[in-house]
Amino acid sequence: MKFPCELIVWDVLPSIRSELAKKLSKSGLSQKEVSERLEITQAAVSQYINKKRGYGIEFKQDAMRAIEDLADDMMAGRIKDGVDLIPRICEICMKIREDGTVCGLEKYVVAKKR
Repeated sequence: MKFPCELIVWDVLPSIRSELAKKLSKSGLSQKEVSERLEITQAAVSQYINKKRGYGIEFKQDAMRAIEDLADDMMAGRIKDGVDLIPRICEICMKIREDGTVCGLEKYVVAKKR
């Protein structure tokens, strides 16, 4: 049995990073600048942009909008470092878990607090 967080680490997180890397790169940042903002290596950015890593998931509209909003906030300087980035990535992961984007994750939906 795989825990949902294992699926997130191996499948979802790389796909989120891939989308972010592509959007930041298309906004005019170099791979080095993208790597610094995402706090990953430049080689990883290259792999994300060239679809060698993190390309297997098609996000539903809400998750894609959240990724685009995060990329916009990163470009505008509203995301300063990993301290700001981590909660936003976690929010996107929760959206993906809730909407069943990844087969099998829907059975691990975390109940929302009321």
